[in-house]
This record gives sequence, C-alpha cells and structure tokens, in this order.
Amino acid sequence: MPLIDVRNPRTGRNDYRFEQIDAGGLRRLAANMRDAQRQWRDTGVEGRCRALLKLANAISENRDALFTALSADTGRTRESDAEIAAIISSITRWRQAAPALLAAPQNKTTSIPFIEVEKQSAPYPLVGAITPWNFPFLLSLIDAVPALLAGSAVIVKPSEVTPRFIEPLGDAINSIPELEPVLRFLPGDGRLGRELINHVDQVCFTGSVATGKKVAIAAAQNFIPCQLELGGKDPAIVTSNTDIERAAAAICWGGMVNSGQSCLSIERVYVEAPVYSDFLSKIVTKARSLKLNAENIAEGEIGPIIFAGQRHIIETHLQDARDKGAKTECGGKVIEHNGGAWCQPTILSNVNHAMRVLAEETFGPIIPVMAFETEQQAIDLANDTVYGLSAAVFSDDVGQAHRIAGKLEAGGISINDAALTGIMHEGEKQAFKLSGMGGSRMGPASIKRFLRSKALIENTQKLWDPWWFQC
Repeated sequence: MPLIDVRNPRTGRNDYRFEQIDAGGLRRLAANMRDAQRQWRDTGVEGRCRALLKLANAISENRDALFTALSADTGRTRESDAEIAAIISSITRWRQAAPALLAAPQNKTTSIPFIEVEKQSAPYPLVGAITPWNFPFLLSLIDAVPALLAGSAVIVKPSEVTPRFIEPLGDAINSIPELEPVLRFLPGDGRLGRELINHVDQVCFTGSVATGKKVAIAAAQNFIPCQLELGGKDPAIVTSNTDIERAAAAICWGGMVNSGQSCLSIERVYVEAPVYSDFLSKIVTKARSLKLNAENIAEGEIGPIIFAGQRHIIETHLQDARDKGAKTECGGKVIEHNGGAWCQPTILSNVNHAMRVLAEETFGPIIPVMAFETEQQAIDLANDTVYGLSAAVFSDDVGQAHRIAGKLEAGGISINDAALTGIMHEGEKQAFKLSGMGGSRMGPASIKRFLRSKALIENTQKLWDPWWFQC
C-alpha cells in the first residue's frame, strides 16, 4: 500500500506519513485476534480489569509523548490534556463497575415449576471501532474500554486525519503482554474502514451522518450489529426567567469549546424575546474575549480547523447566512496564519431556518441566535431538524425546564448547563433521528452492547413432559 500523508493543522503542511495495512494483512490479523480473544474471555472480568489497570498506568507513563502527538494532530493543547485525563478516568470507572455489571445472575425458576433458566452472556468476539478526528484519543477508546472488559477483542481504526497518537499509544499497549493480542490500532483511511467491517462481529462508528449511513448498510450486508454516534445540530433554549449572564457563559463554552468541533456543540440558540437583546449582548462580549491560539499553541481558547475539508463547510455556511440577511455580531471570518486556518468566534443574529447554518452541522465556533415568543414556538424550532443528539434548556423555573426538555426530540438534554453528556458518564441516552442508532454509549448500559444473552433452559424432573407424545 502507498504511504498516506498527514497534514499539520497549524501549518497546512504534510509532515507525517504512515503505511496502511492491506486487505490480506487485516484478514490475518483479525483471525489471530479471534484466537486470542478466547483466552482473553476466559481470563475473567477480574483478569481483564487488571490488564486495563496496566493500560491506565502505561498511558500515564507515556503521557508526554501522547500529549505531544495529540497536540500535533489537532493543533491545540487544553483539549489534548483533557482527552488523556478523561480516558484514564474512564478506565478507572469501568474497572470499578465492570465486576458487578458482568456478574453471573442467579438461576431463575419459570412459570413451569420443573423448568429452570440459567442466564449467561457471551461477548462479541471481535469488535471494530471507526473513530473521528475531533477528539481522536478519547473517541478511539470510549467504546474500546467497555468492549475489552466485556471480553471482546477490539480493532480501532482512528481517522487518517489525526493518526500521530497511535504510535505512543501502541507503545503503551505493547508493554502489556495480555492486552496486546486483543487490542490493535490501525491507521488508515476510508478504504480500511470499509474492509474492517467485513472482518468483525460488531462495528462502532463515530462520525458524520453520510458516512454513518454507509457503515449501517455495510453492517447490514454482513449481518452484524452497528453502534452509530453521528452528527448533531444541538439547540439551546433560553427563557426569560433565567440568569442570562450564566446562560450566555454556558452556551459560549458549549458552542466554542474545541473550536466548535464537537458533535455535542451548541449550534443554534433560541432566546425568549424579552431577554433576547440582553442575551445577545452578553454572549457577543464573551465571544469577543476568546482568542485564537494561532501565535502560540498554549495560549488562546480557539484552536485551528483540524480537518482541511471542514473549512469549506464553515465558509459556505457563513456566506449563505450573510446572503440571506444574517447579521454578524462578531467574528465571521476564517483567518489564515502560517498555512493553518482558524475560524473566529462568531455570533450571528437576524437568522432563520432557511439558512444552512441553522439546518446543517457546521462544526465550527459559530452560534446563531434567534428570538422566540412562546414556549411551544421554542420547542417547535428546536425540533425542526433532522438531528437529535442532545440539547440544552435554561430556566430557573424547574417545572418549565423539565416540561420543555421532555418535549425535545434528542437523547441528552442539559438543564441550566450545556453539553453535560460530554462531561459526565452516568446519563444513559440514545440518539434520535439521524444522529445515530444503537444502545447507549453512556452509563452502565454501555458495556451490555458488547454482550449477547444466552439462556440455558433445564428440565429438572425425570418424568415425561405432559406436552410430549405419550406413546
């Protein structure tokens, strides 16, 4: 296979390359991992927990190398540090929870007195995870960790846009003999992702709706389950009876953290008319205070556009909004610096749903703000989308906040905060509409996605069953 070049988002130059495994190599690797998975499964949950503890320690020991690689991959430092910390925390949390979640249930009697049922769980032997470029380290392991603890072997194909972290992470994995045979990270592009689906028993995909549909079709053709976490166009609703300063601060962070390059980003805001002007003024002030990290990677809150192709989407959405009458309250431009590209923190007013910036996923630090008159209008506007990943509601009236949240067509609703599903783990939820399909990635239910239920049904009596032929 030819070498694949990787672009540095801060310089625009290709300064890294890797070789992609070929189809034959992948086929052989998958076969070997299936063989290794049987021993991994039979090690038991306590043995698997010990191996994952070693992984957490190895990640800590390799933290500097991982941080350097992630920062080069993404052009930012704050979120890179947070990704590493989040995975170490995730491994610790899953190690604590897995033994109880995977404990064998007691046998049960049935409605027929002499029939008993023993429940068992069997892990999918080989899980494939295809992961994106916006949080490359975090999202490459968010499904892999519970799958491993469930007893599966896992092949991860991270995005070819951000593959530098694979090498230092591989060093950590290779230092753990019992884990190395059942966890592999393979850098590669869409061709490898398509081929991977042909060799696994379940696929987890995080990425765009367009690619997610292709993954779902390929999984169906191979008759395997798929877990899809796709795009979003998350709304925030701000009522007049809330702390406007606080709401503006939460939404500014929720829409612009990681430069808006998150499926959980707040990408549209609906504000009750009496406080619209006040909210707009406050969020504009907060957005203007944010700085690009173009001059110094360690300074400024807004990093570069990681994937070069995203720039065209951002600029197209901004131009479409301007052409249709939107007012740019601040920002509104993509700035070039030494070959990289940064989108200014942008607040738009005078917007409507005819604009692409309110209808399609933008994936940039851009927040359109629109007024509403009634609670029902706000709900209708928030639900006027093909997406349904998450949302936010701000109201000091707890009853009103929960009433609105209950009517929103999305999986995770933050109340008086933003993007909480990206901060805490316990809230089990599923995506609505085109934002995904499959079980909850969050909460205890997440690990159950990687198990199939078995029932051992035993007749405990020696007599003939009354429904047999009596002859």
